[in-house]
Amino acid sequence: MVDFIHFGIADIVDILLFAIVLYQLYRLLKGTAAIRIVWTIVIVFLLWKCAGLFHLRLVTAVMGQVISVGVIALIVVFQPEIRKFLLMLGNTRFMRIFSGQFKKKETDSAYKTDINTVVRACRRMSASKTGALIVFEKETPLDEIIATGDRIDAMISRELIENIFFKNSPLHDGALIIKHHRLAAARCILPVSNREDISPDLGLRHRSAIGVTVLSDAIVVVVSEQTGNISLCQGGNITHNISALVLEKMLTDIFVDNKEETVSLNTENH
Repeated sequence: MVDFIHFGIADIVDILLFAIVLYQLYRLLKGTAAIRIVWTIVIVFLLWKCAGLFHLRLVTAVMGQVISVGVIALIVVFQPEIRKFLLMLGNTRFMRIFSGQFKKKETDSAYKTDINTVVRACRRMSASKTGALIVFEKETPLDEIIATGDRIDAMISRELIENIFFKNSPLHDGALIIKHHRLAAARCILPVSNREDISPDLGLRHRSAIGVTVLSDAIVVVVSEQTGNISLCQGGNITHNISALVLEKMLTDIFVDNKEETVSLNTENH
């Protein structure tokens, strides 16, 4: 029986931390084939415990050896998922607020200029059905993704963005990364989401947008080449078929309004 008399604050913290880990693990594996493997592991573990409860020594010994060896095998098999899981933990709101205290505060005008330029480019590309994939880096560094493309390091301009995604341009196939108010790199390769709950109508650009926003706190704008529709992706969730005005408002809410809230939180902490 549980000793509730000695149930203290440390036990509450222990339960909360374990619950957070389980929730983040569920978020990571939800909609993927890996969730089935996790349920299989849970069933095997419960059977092992039941065998021990009924004193089935042979079954307990065999399953115990399988589980002990299986832990090492799982680390190898789930290496990509483990990496994603650790990245997700690092992208929690608390970690972003904490790390934001040590980062240089940027002006609202710089963000508004970037947003206005990107929105104008997306409006024109939407009208001409020019496919585009634009990634805004936030707190999580995207240096590994930038390294997969061609470095530009140029000022953000509507003309340059449209030229990059022009159908005959050698840089149009891939993502454009915006970092520190500059066009950092083009033709970058993003991780593609393999979630089974994603609509089959979504193409590679949209799946890539979901994939990178699951692994980081990046914001991604997608312009469909087939329909010209504009979409915005954040935190693994995608909002489809939005107008240029709605896109501008959403980006402003993310980069200006949320930034002001974070700054006020940091000021209160000091």
